[in-house]
Amino acid sequence: MTATGTLPWSGAPAHLLHYPAVANACHVPHTPSGGIRVTEVDWQWPRNGAAHHTQEYPGPELVVRRGQMFTFMLELNCPLDSKDTLIFTVETGPQASEALGTKAVFPTSELEVGNAWTAVRAAQKGNTVTINVTSPPDAVIGRYRLSARLSSRRKHSDRKLGEFVLLFNPWCPEDDVFLASEEERQEYVLNDSGIIFRGVEKRIRAQGWNFGQFEEDILNICLSILDRSPSHQNDPATDVSCRHDPVYVTRIISAMVNSNNDRGVVQGQWQGKYGGGTSPLHWRGSVAILHKWFKGRFKPVKYGQCWVFAGVMCTVLRCLGIATRVVSNFNSAHDTDRNLSVDKYVDSFGRTLEDLTEDSMWNFHVWNESWFARQDLGPSYNGWQVLDATPQEESEGVFRCGPASVTAIREGDVHLAHDGPFVFAEVNADYITWLWNEDDSRERVYSDTKKIGRCISTKAVGSDSRVDITGLYKYPEGSRKERQVYSKAVRKLFGVEASGRRARVRRGGGRGLWRDDLLEPATKPSITGKFKVLEPPMLGHDLKLALSLTNLTSRAQRVRVNLSCATILYTRRPVAEILRESHPVRLGPEEEKKIPITISYSQYKEDLTEDKKILLAAMCLVTKGEKLLVEKDITLEDFITIKVLGPAMVGVAVVVEVLVVNPLLEKVEDCMLMVEGSGLLQGQLSIDVPSLEPQERALVQFNITPSKSGLRQLQVDFVSSQFSDIKGFVIIHVATAK
Repeated sequence: MTATGTLPWSGAPAHLLHYPAVANACHVPHTPSGGIRVTEVDWQWPRNGAAHHTQEYPGPELVVRRGQMFTFMLELNCPLDSKDTLIFTVETGPQASEALGTKAVFPTSELEVGNAWTAVRAAQKGNTVTINVTSPPDAVIGRYRLSARLSSRRKHSDRKLGEFVLLFNPWCPEDDVFLASEEERQEYVLNDSGIIFRGVEKRIRAQGWNFGQFEEDILNICLSILDRSPSHQNDPATDVSCRHDPVYVTRIISAMVNSNNDRGVVQGQWQGKYGGGTSPLHWRGSVAILHKWFKGRFKPVKYGQCWVFAGVMCTVLRCLGIATRVVSNFNSAHDTDRNLSVDKYVDSFGRTLEDLTEDSMWNFHVWNESWFARQDLGPSYNGWQVLDATPQEESEGVFRCGPASVTAIREGDVHLAHDGPFVFAEVNADYITWLWNEDDSRERVYSDTKKIGRCISTKAVGSDSRVDITGLYKYPEGSRKERQVYSKAVRKLFGVEASGRRARVRRGGGRGLWRDDLLEPATKPSITGKFKVLEPPMLGHDLKLALSLTNLTSRAQRVRVNLSCATILYTRRPVAEILRESHPVRLGPEEEKKIPITISYSQYKEDLTEDKKILLAAMCLVTKGEKLLVEKDITLEDFITIKVLGPAMVGVAVVVEVLVVNPLLEKVEDCMLMVEGSGLLQGQLSIDVPSLEPQERALVQFNITPSKSGLRQLQVDFVSSQFSDIKGFVIIHVATAK
């Protein structure tokens, strides 16, 4: 199909200017001045798309990657003389200039010339000329205008040929984002679905996520995110000129995915109340979020939490051509005062004192890693870079984080850009528990100080399994090398010299902690304690546990056990106390004793959040003043299974069967399935589920008609107003139609 009409330019994407649909070619408007002129441009969309791995972008405009040749054909009104030279101009952004690297003027030549824009006249047949254009591997990314003129017609203005989008190129060895492994490029650039790991350290759960970077309008929205940034609004020409650098681009995106300092994409909410918006747990992917932000005239979308920010940022960076993955850190520290310590204040029942505790340890935290070279730091720090769009702390006055080199984090080089101390603390901070007494004194309580930064996880390349990448962030916990790196980080942060000078860290409320004080361990008590789950903790059921205490000495001991239990958010912020009791316990010499604990469904059902998490704490007060804090985080489990009944093929309907169970001991009504999957169905599908009696199971069937081949992820959520969403997903292999 050929479109006719003028080719206007503005900063808006082509389809927003209401161009006619363009498949491969477009007419260039007639100019009545006579002579040779271009009448049509054939952008060779299928050929370029396959060569540049951009065929999944829906068009209509050409999408190519930098540092790599692309081809188009010009139809002229008469043959081009062999002596004639075409001179091309490419421009991007407002006030484009050669000095800023946002404009280039270059003639056709016989060969490609170095690290510059080049055009080669590859072939000519009659009135048709084939042109090969190559961009530099460090070209500015974004939407370009392309125009041309004949060298013999200097007095005439350039003829506009059209527009194309230039992306980063992980396939180009000279590009800073080059990634050598084809399997990893397929996973981290081209895979439009993924898995985000959530839960708790002892019970990690996989959640599907639809990145959807090739869905309609997503590329234009991602470019709009760059254009909506404060940097662009303040100085658009300079901002665009910096878009050759993945460090700059990712740092902008990290700030723009949250809405704290700008009209960014997602507004965070961690209070458990989501009025006027969507609960973070209800999102199944990035596409609906990005569409809502764009169609809502850049009004932040309510609401997100860490995995939502990470999912959206992964979509944007993969869409722009940067290899990116989602990473989950379990027992993740939020160190507000940069002292490499999470200081938790509790009362005599082990309950967190919110007004005193500024630091926190989240059950899990999710961020991104992107792969690129660090020209600003040196080749030792190339590779995976941490980026975090969750608005936790400001970086240079803006809520963003990274890029921080993963290698720099592992080696304790926390002084290097960007935000190394915060990321280092997230995976390495010591976890210090303080008992705050009624007389406002405090004392260290023995607890596991090395629980931070466990089971750092990401999706495996080419499969749905979990890969533990903790070793990329730190040496084995407690090893000599790990302690050396920790000491190095302390020196970098606090300036501790060989002379023994100590830096004091001031905390809010006037409390000052010496770094040396934090490194002194609490007295190890003469008993041990551990919570044990006696039955799987199922949503809607009573919880049955036991606190096991063991006397490590050969003498009898008396222990006062103060138990508390609360529903919590995944940030471990308490929501409501559901149990508090005290037990005197006598332990004989080397005796183990179990204290049974039962928490009924009626006790927690009203206060359970959508995170479905409960925290148990036992403050064990031993004779002689010893104190031991035992904690247990529990995530309530649920159930859903998804089956595809038959082979899946492009354009052919296939039946999906979902088995759901009412998890509650009461009847539930007004339930539904929410279904989503790029390449499997258009948008989202909602299916009503009949009322379910207590513990009743139901089979629900529906059809999907795949539109794309390959491995596709189908997400199904079982939704009810009476319990939190029950999430499931299945990977479907879709064959090409015969």
